[in-house]
Order: sequence, then C-alpha cells, then structure tokens
Amino acid sequence: MYTIGWILIVVGLIRLTVSFVNWVSRLYLPEDVEIHDCSLVSILIPARNEENNIGKLLEDISTLTYRSLEVIVYNDSSSDRTKEIVERYIERCPFIKIINGTTLPKGWLGKNFACHQLAQAAKGKTLLFLDADVRIGKGIVEKTVSYMRSYHLKLLSVFPTQHMPSLGTYLAVPLMNWILLSLLPLPLIRMVPGQKALAAANGQFMCFDAETYFLLQPHRMVKGNQVEDIAIIMEYKQRKLNVATLLGGEDISCTMYSSLQEAINGFSKNVFRFFGDSTCLTVLYGMLTTMAPFYLWIFCPPVFFIMYIIIILLIRLFVSLASHQSVIKNILLMIPQQLVFLGIIIQALVKHKQRNII
Repeated sequence: MYTIGWILIVVGLIRLTVSFVNWVSRLYLPEDVEIHDCSLVSILIPARNEENNIGKLLEDISTLTYRSLEVIVYNDSSSDRTKEIVERYIERCPFIKIINGTTLPKGWLGKNFACHQLAQAAKGKTLLFLDADVRIGKGIVEKTVSYMRSYHLKLLSVFPTQHMPSLGTYLAVPLMNWILLSLLPLPLIRMVPGQKALAAANGQFMCFDAETYFLLQPHRMVKGNQVEDIAIIMEYKQRKLNVATLLGGEDISCTMYSSLQEAINGFSKNVFRFFGDSTCLTVLYGMLTTMAPFYLWIFCPPVFFIMYIIIILLIRLFVSLASHQSVIKNILLMIPQQLVFLGIIIQALVKHKQRNII
C-alpha cells in the first residue's frame, strides 16, 4: 500500500517541478525591444462568421506600431457581417486586404485550407497567423520578430492569456494550462530539437519564418488534421528546426469560450492530443488525479495525504501565476474543475467511439 502511496507522491512532485519550472522561466515575449530592420510582416486571419470578434482584432491591428505590415483576412463563406466589417476597415487602413473563400477541396479541413490560401497570398518575410477572437497589444509584432530573431526560430507559438467571462468558463478553460504546464516543461520545446514528444502549440497565435514555411507548406502537410497546430510543430521538431512556445502576457489574449458547455465541447475534441493521442493515458491521468487523494487518505498514513494536498495546491499556484489567472479562483474551484475534466474525457471517449463506428 505504501509503495503505491510513494509512487503517487513522486508523480506529484514531478508535476510540481514542471509547473515551477514553467513559472520561474517566465516564458513571455520580451518587454523592451528595438527593431532596426523592419522587414514586411504578414498578419493572416482566417475568419468564418466572426462578426463579434473581427472588428475588435482589426481595431487592435490599426494601432500597431510596427511600420511594415500587410494584413489579409480570409472570409471563409461567412453568412454574417464579417465581410462587411472587414471592408469597413479596409477603407481606413489600406494595408488590410480580404480574400473571399473558395470551395473546400477534398481532404482539407476549413481552417487548414484558409491558412494555406492566406499564406499563398502573403508577401512578408514573417507570417503571423492569428485567430479572429484574439486581442493584441501595440508592440506585439516588434516583440514577436525580435524573439524569433534572437533564437533564430522558424516557428513561434504563443498560448494567449485567456479571459473567462463566466463561472462556467472558469470551471473549464484553466484546465488546458493545468494539464500543459504541469506535464511539459516549455523551455525544452526550444532547447531540445528533434524530440517530437516535447511539443505544444496554439493555433490562435502561430508565427512562421516565411522561407521555411513555403519550403515545407505545413498547412498542406496537415490538411486533414483537426489539431493542426500541434501536428505542425511536431513536424518542425522532427526536422530539427528551431521552434519555441511561449505563454501570453498582456500583449496577447483571447476569450476562447463564453459558456461551460461550449468549453466542454471544444476541449473534448482535442484533449487526447495533450497525451500523445492516447485514450489510455488520458483516462489514466484523469483517474490518477481524481483518485490519488482518496487512496492516500484511506490506505496511507496522514502525512502522505497532507504532502499530496500541499503538492496539488502548489501546482495550482504556479500554473495560475504562469497563466495570469486567479490563484484564489483556481484553488477554490479545484474540485469542480476536476469533475469537469472527467466530463470532458467522457465526452471525448463517446465522440471517439462514434467516429470509430462510423
């Protein structure tokens, strides 16, 4: 019994160490930068029925301080006012352009095809793909370009700081970083090339060196993949290209979901990707993180239980600080968040079974 207890404590300590490393590493874009060579940067935005978001992002873009920009929006057959809003900004900002979507070719997913089409129309030396629901600060381009040049990166991805407008979203959205930042030391993504297991990316913010992008055509390579961001960075890692993944600060944020059900539906589509596409590892992690404190309470001395509770509280602390989330909320909501995590896994398993039957 005690052997299993010690195993649970050691696993917890490993997760705690990873979360501490991710916090203390401060993996954010640099604050103070100077760019002397302002080569053209193409900001590329796939948009489908984004009337509630696209205007806010284009307003942010209109205030950017970087001097050499082109902005291209791919209107993917929107049935709302997306095109009208973009055209209104084109009148104000001549560097903004719009591409109207074409018929989706066989074998492609919509976003992957939109990104591929955007890249073909781009002229910049740097290609920055942004989702329409992202918000950015005035100096984001300078900071991104500076960071890529400092480390000679071919791909840089950033996990935006997540805004959570309701209690429901706070029950689900923090789970993404709780998993990622307690299992994967983000510094190793850049420091250990060639290792696909050390890879994570967020398609809301993906910045590419254009020369390498056009050589590899990454969105074509993963054209049918629902989780194209992770698939692309794994391809880059396998080819030993310099890549990095950072956390969002004040310069890059997003409201990913507006309700609990929306968040559960979204995360259930890709939760297995956090565990190498393994349903077994995903279920094991869900059961381990749920049942461990009960096991330690029932079968081990009280000191084991106390140690484990301290460990999981510290993990929540470091992950929350690194993610710019409320420490108090994430600790108080720890139990309901765990239940939501189990619900996400169950829904993902149901979807996986239905796909296999079909």
